[in-house]
Amino acid sequence: MSDLESCMITIIQTFHQYSGQKCNLKKADLKELINNEMNNFIVKIKENDTLDKLFADLDQNGDLEIDFKEFIALIAMVTSACNELFIPKLGQRKPEKCCLI
Repeated sequence: MSDLESCMITIIQTFHQYSGQKCNLKKADLKELINNEMNNFIVKIKENDTLDKLFADLDQNGDLEIDFKEFIALIAMVTSACNELFIPKLGQRKPEKCCLI
């Protein structure tokens, strides 16, 4: 299995670890996932206003839950925003975090 395929499996497993049997993330689940699993790319969410805005942006169908497709939009946004941090630049060190929120 390729590195990319392994990473895709990890994304799927991580989503289901936090969403459980319901296969959807509530706000508290999303906050816990981001704070535990993405803290090197996104600053920890401490403010409820920040969580509310992010959740509203991701919840495209308005059902007050984040399904897997909506979650993948978050993964894509973070990956895209952080891409430039990993492009090798002569003599520069990689930044510690990609702060999006």
